[in-house]
Amino acid sequence: MDPFSQLILTISVTSFFTFQWLFHKVSPWMSVRISPSFLSLSDKQKVEWNSRTVSTFHALLVGIFCLYILFFDDAVNEDPVWGDPTLVKTNVAITTGYLISDLLLIFFYWKAIGDKFFVVHHLAALYAYYYVLGEGMLPYFANFRLLAEFSTPCVNQRWFFEVLGYPKSSRPNMANGVAMAVVFFMVRIAVMPVYYIRMYVVYGTEAFYLVPWGGRVAWIGSSICLDIMNIMWMHKIARGCYKVLRSARQSKACAHQENGKTD
Repeated sequence: MDPFSQLILTISVTSFFTFQWLFHKVSPWMSVRISPSFLSLSDKQKVEWNSRTVSTFHALLVGIFCLYILFFDDAVNEDPVWGDPTLVKTNVAITTGYLISDLLLIFFYWKAIGDKFFVVHHLAALYAYYYVLGEGMLPYFANFRLLAEFSTPCVNQRWFFEVLGYPKSSRPNMANGVAMAVVFFMVRIAVMPVYYIRMYVVYGTEAFYLVPWGGRVAWIGSSICLDIMNIMWMHKIARGCYKVLRSARQSKACAHQENGKTD
């Protein structure tokens, strides 16, 4: 094993143990101090709370690293299939450690956070990341996909508000809902043309045919499936956001009418 591969393996293992530590130690300690209501949650809710806290941290860490690569890694941007994958491998290694850690927690706490969809999602992602970490191929596309992580904190925050008893019409919940819809659209929907134009430009080139069939399936097949789901989720999020905003307007209008009658 060459020194760089050893480094990537070390990063993945370190990532795994770090996210386990964050789940078992840091999140409970921090959550009690930020939100005392954490203590009143059920054991299942505490497990999911800690899981989502770790998920948010991972999303922000990897997302920021992803943006840096997208804007400043010239090697990857100039050759999206075989460009120097050093930074992308580091970012993917962090995510690999997180996914394995999360899979372990899902199986161990299945009654609290067990979800077949997440198991399939994590395994599919790990399969795709093999081609990045093991073969050093498709760094641009692997990194671009990690942009989607920026929508995770808002999704998790919605659950936090719900479990803490915030009404859907409350200002924090509504602000988060609008932010979630906007960010989800920006990092999962609006970027699709850029992603698929780069894919189209590469398709049929010598670099493309150097990618084995398994890599092409992991790249093209998973991209199409994920984006179909992203469009479906965006539709649901937009409808939910619209309903909440409309009901809030109606409630405000009714309140004004009641005040007018009182006056």
